[in-house]
Amino acid sequence: MRVITGTARGKRLAELEGMETRPTTDRVKEGVFNAIQFDIEGRRVLDLFAGTGQLGIECLSRGAEQCLFVDQRRDAAAVIRKNLQSTGLSDRAKVVQGDSLSCLKSQRQKFHLIFLDPPYDTELLESALKTIAEIDILSENGIIVCESRVDKELPPLSAPYRKDRAYRYGKIKVTLYRKDGAE
Repeated sequence: MRVITGTARGKRLAELEGMETRPTTDRVKEGVFNAIQFDIEGRRVLDLFAGTGQLGIECLSRGAEQCLFVDQRRDAAAVIRKNLQSTGLSDRAKVVQGDSLSCLKSQRQKFHLIFLDPPYDTELLESALKTIAEIDILSENGIIVCESRVDKELPPLSAPYRKDRAYRYGKIKVTLYRKDGAE
């Protein structure tokens, strides 16, 4: 697992041991960043269910202003900190070890980009989407990037949120939601 581009390009990232965490594959990560490449620089990012932190780190490497990483596992938070240190991106990051949905509900700042990649066989993705829309922490014209199994149908959200495009990568689907801005 490496950073694709930006200031930390080519840096190898530490991975978590065991099968509890499923890192985003390089093919999926490249597809995601091709879709959102012009929506990263200078933006605030939330990497919820962060695992190794590779998605948020990729954003920081590409010029994101700051990133909040959240994962429930203590070993995941330690790996994220290690990866931030090795890429030299710690100064623009905050790592929270705790329940992702509880952390989400406590947020007062708005984010331009939110990554949701929870364990697949749970309802955490739907719960996180519902909570984000309810507490309205996505900035105008912001994007939510959701990773799920290809057969999982994600719910629509009420305006100003809308389900945008879905991309399929074998058994994995990436769904983008957007928050429309005022006209």
